[in-house]
Amino acid sequence: MFEAKAVAMSATSSKSDFYRDLNKQLAGLLAGERDVIANTANFSSLIYLMLADLNWAGFYFLRGDDLVLGSFQGKPACVRISVNPTPRGVCGNAAFHRKTFVVADVHEFPGHIACDSASNSEIVIPLIVNNQVIGVLDIDSPKLARFDEEDRVGLETMAATLLASTDFSW
Repeated sequence: MFEAKAVAMSATSSKSDFYRDLNKQLAGLLAGERDVIANTANFSSLIYLMLADLNWAGFYFLRGDDLVLGSFQGKPACVRISVNPTPRGVCGNAAFHRKTFVVADVHEFPGHIACDSASNSEIVIPLIVNNQVIGVLDIDSPKLARFDEEDRVGLETMAATLLASTDFSW
């Protein structure tokens, strides 16, 4: 049985150490399981439990020209987000441009989709398998400027662990 261990940053540890340890926990959580629903559900739960100042963590998966809601933790969310021909919100743009978006203030992001009015900052990481975008990892915070470059690197590494551990065959 997997048990999440609290990973706290101390005066002697860094955010990169925190993410390294969290990624080890993720690898252990995913070990031996390749199902997309099980792995994305556990991933979103781990992130939601272990990262401070979050109000939503989860996945959207590309279906045709839209991202469709997948496994998540938090309040009910928007179900469909357009990617093509015109990307909507941070998620649609991350998928369309195939790059991570770190948004300090979502209210200043053109076309932001307010699924939860408490969200103030966001990080969205595109999920790419065999050079194809299959979805995004979306994480929201009620705190302005919650996410930084170290969060981007740490969460992209964790997303890569998920992608390597999961069969994304639809």
